[in-house]
Amino acid sequence: MILAGDIGGTKTILALLSKNEHGLIALQQEQTFSSVEFSEFDEVLDKFLPAGVKVDSACFGVAGPVIGQRCEPTNLPWQLDAEALKKTLRTDRVRLLNDLEAMALGMLCLEPKDWVELNPNAKLQAGNMAVIAAGTGLGEAILYWDGVRHHPIATEGGHCDFAAQTVQQDQLSNFLRKKYNGHVSFERLVSGMGFGNIYDFLVENYFAPPCPAVPDCTPSVYGCDRNAIISRLGINGEDPLCTETIRIFVELYGAEAGNLALKSFATGGVFIGGGIGPKIRSALESGKFIEAFKAKGRFSGFLDTVSVKLSLNPRTPLMGAISYFG
Repeated sequence: MILAGDIGGTKTILALLSKNEHGLIALQQEQTFSSVEFSEFDEVLDKFLPAGVKVDSACFGVAGPVIGQRCEPTNLPWQLDAEALKKTLRTDRVRLLNDLEAMALGMLCLEPKDWVELNPNAKLQAGNMAVIAAGTGLGEAILYWDGVRHHPIATEGGHCDFAAQTVQQDQLSNFLRKKYNGHVSFERLVSGMGFGNIYDFLVENYFAPPCPAVPDCTPSVYGCDRNAIISRLGINGEDPLCTETIRIFVELYGAEAGNLALKSFATGGVFIGGGIGPKIRSALESGKFIEAFKAKGRFSGFLDTVSVKLSLNPRTPLMGAISYFG
């Protein structure tokens, strides 16, 4: 029996699978839990695992840095420790992965129906791959190619400095430096909070009148879906401010994806994961994303043929966790 999990600040997905003597894997059960309803991960396990089940191996992708096989999820008061989980599950085969490591492994399991190619000039090439995923935060990972197979490498690249490339982006950076006490990471712009940050910048700079449909609230307000409203109105072209917000968001997303491709020398391609991508698919396919992706001066030619695939499968991190021991 294989136990796999995708542990995030909002939700935790667990799956229990069986593997027969021929190596075929079959899903036995899968369940999604609201992470904030539990004080610790063991409570989720107790609720999910059937009585008396014997787990042979377990792998969990966790939204947070994994150091020494321990992790405190970035947006949860949990503490996960592989050694403690080995005792709880009564197996020595337990592994914690950063959620983007798990997502990277999952990308290798995707079929053509699960993704959309964003680069019309893409060519199939061997080499390293990269994964970038905008959701609640901004995750980045690398798939190192050793000549035979890919190996996932976790990063915290989403917290690297935002680098402005236009006059408008200079102004945006200055606006956010005041808000975030001097340091502006790409995650402040290319993630869920990015929609609100970009929108507020445009309001302050009188780009257009504020949209009546966008509530004036802060992230601390429970249930506030302000970023989702901005995204929806922008992708549908229903409001000038929200539409410009989407344009800037896509421009910055493409730029950081290109940065990651250069840093990881991702000749094998870049995967776009996370929950935001499929929701703004039409904007990502408009050409603005790939234009910003390639705008790297002397290295624009290098990026011209790099594949950039948008993943449409929300189960990718779970698939990666399943594949680790499976």
